[in-house]
Formats: sequence, structure tokens, C-alpha cells
Amino acid sequence: MGEKAPDLRLDRLEGGEVSLAELTANGPVVLVFFKVSCPVCQLTFPFLDRIHASGGLPVYGISQNDARDTREFSRRFRLAFPMLLDDEAKGFPVSNAYGVSSVPTWFLVEPGGTVARAVEGWRKAEVAKLGAMAGVQPFLQEDRNLPEWKAG
Repeated sequence: MGEKAPDLRLDRLEGGEVSLAELTANGPVVLVFFKVSCPVCQLTFPFLDRIHASGGLPVYGISQNDARDTREFSRRFRLAFPMLLDDEAKGFPVSNAYGVSSVPTWFLVEPGGTVARAVEGWRKAEVAKLGAMAGVQPFLQEDRNLPEWKAG
């Protein structure tokens, strides 16, 4: 880690565009690449949403699907964190720049664009570390039987 994150400029699901510098202007952020059909993404996102909702660590989903499918996914899983769109018609330029080969893949990016952590798939311990950074416990009592790891 410690490498410079590739710059990005993506469309926001709710309209407009955003750059990496804008996302990290107030502190570290989590960028999580996903597809709506990915079962491991569906497992992971409710916990990332709890982290985002705490206000301590912003999470941004980077969808490899179109706006309609991404909006439905977000609604279906009751996600509050913002969604960005990596354009399939342009060949997923941001996913490719970040070297994403499976989803979910997430990056903890510090202000200035330094990658502090990169994780592929579901790793319960890594989600717990993010929760600690945000000052929130992402797992509830009923989550105790979650797997420790699942490939993306």
C-alpha cells in the first residue's frame, strides 16, 4: 500500500460528476467497486452502509452497472451511501485504472490520493477495521455467524 490512487472522475447516480480530490477533500474515503448481480457484494454492502451511516468514514459505491440497475440495487438493499457509475460503454475506465479483476474490491484512499488499504472479496476482519476507524461496530449480535472470508 502507500501507492498513489489513480485519479477518477465519475458520474454520480443522483446527478453531476465527482473527482477523487473532491471525495478525499475532508478525509479518507472507501471506494468499493461492485456489480449488482454479485452475491458477495450483496453480503458486504449492508455492513459498509452501517460504517457510512456513522458519519466517521464515507463510503462510495462504484457500480459497473447502468444507472437504472444501480438505483434498484441501492433501493433493494436500503443503502444510504452514494453511488458512482463506471461506464461500461467506455470500457470501465476507472475499474481498469484501479486494476479491479473481481468484485467487491474496495480501497481506503487517504487525502492526497494515497491508497492505505485494498481488499478483494469479503473479509470480516477488514470490515471490522473500517468500523473501528469510523468509531462504529458494523456487526450486530445476529451477525456473529458471518463467514470470515469469501472470494469476490
